[in-house]
Amino acid sequence: MRVDGPLVSQALREVPAAARAMEAQGYDGVYTFEGPHDPFLPLVLAADATERLELMTSVAIAFARSPMTLASQAYDLQVLSAGRFHLGLGSQIKPHIERRFSMPWSAPAARMRELVLAVRAIWAAWQDRTPLRFEGEHYTHTLMTPFFDPGPNPHGIPKVRLGGVGPRMTETAGEVADGFLVHPFCTPQSLLEVTLPALERGRLRAGDALADRIEVALPVMIATGVDEEQHEQAVAAVRTQIAFYASTPAYKVVLDVHGWGELQPRLQELTRAGDWAGMAALVHDDLLEAVAIVAPPDEVAPAIEERYGQLLDRIALNAPYAADPDLWLQIARDLQAE
Repeated sequence: MRVDGPLVSQALREVPAAARAMEAQGYDGVYTFEGPHDPFLPLVLAADATERLELMTSVAIAFARSPMTLASQAYDLQVLSAGRFHLGLGSQIKPHIERRFSMPWSAPAARMRELVLAVRAIWAAWQDRTPLRFEGEHYTHTLMTPFFDPGPNPHGIPKVRLGGVGPRMTETAGEVADGFLVHPFCTPQSLLEVTLPALERGRLRAGDALADRIEVALPVMIATGVDEEQHEQAVAAVRTQIAFYASTPAYKVVLDVHGWGELQPRLQELTRAGDWAGMAALVHDDLLEAVAIVAPPDEVAPAIEERYGQLLDRIALNAPYAADPDLWLQIARDLQAE
C-alpha cells in the first residue's frame, strides 16, 4: 500500500522545501487540491525539487476548465516530472460550478466521461500523431495546428484519476480512468457494496481500452491525539466534518448502505440554518467510527491496515484539525511497515 501526503503551503516559495522534505521522509506521493490556491502551480515547483515522488492533483475541478487546458497542463507536468504526474479530477457540485466558476453544469457523469475521452484524444494527437477529431455532446476538439502541438512526450501520457461517490460517477471512473479517488466520506461497507462493484462494471465496459485493474486510493479520515484533550478535539473536528459531508444529497448513498439515510435531509436543514453544533450532535458514534479511524496514534496504522489493507492501493491521512506533522509522519512510517 502506497502512502501519500498533502502538499499544503500558504506560499509557493515554501513548496520546494516542503516537497523535498516529504520525499526524504519516505512518502510515495504528494497531492494538491482545489482550495484557496491553484492545484497545478505547486506541483510545478515540486516536480523540479524532487526526483522520486509521484505528484497528483486530488482533485482539480474538471468542469471549471476545458479539456484542452487540462490536457496541456497535465502534459507539461508529465514532462517536467519525468513521468511522475497523475491528473486527478473531480466534478464538484452544481452551485460551485455555476456560481463560483461561472461555468455550465450538465449531467455530471456523462460529461465527465466525455471530458476524459476528449483529453485522451488530445493527448493521442500529440503523442501518437492521430488526427484530432473529437466531437461530443459537451466538447468538440477538431483543430490542432503544428504551432500548438508540443509533439510526443518522452515519458508517455499522464495517468488520469477520477474522484466520486455515487455509482454513476464511479462507473465512469472504471470505464475511462486509470485510478479512482474514493471520497473521504466512505466506509468499508460502502466500498464493498457500492464503490468496488461500480468500478468493476465500468471496467467491463472499457474492455481492452485500459489496464485490467484500476488503482483505488482513499484519504482516510483519522481522529487521534497524543493526550486526552487532543484526542477529544480531534474527535469533535472529525464529527463536524462528517456532518458536513453527510448533509450533501449526493453522499446519501454511503448512509443508505448502513440504514442511516434519514440523517441526510435532517443535516441538510441544519446546514441551511447554520447550526453546525446541531449537525455534529447528529453524528452518532457508530457513524463516526464507520467513516473514521478513531484510535491512539500507535493504533492508527494497524487499524487502517486491518480495515482497508485488502481493498485499497493507496492511502492518505486526512484530518480536519491541526496536529504535529511528526505525528502524521510516524503514522505514515507505521503504515509502510505494516
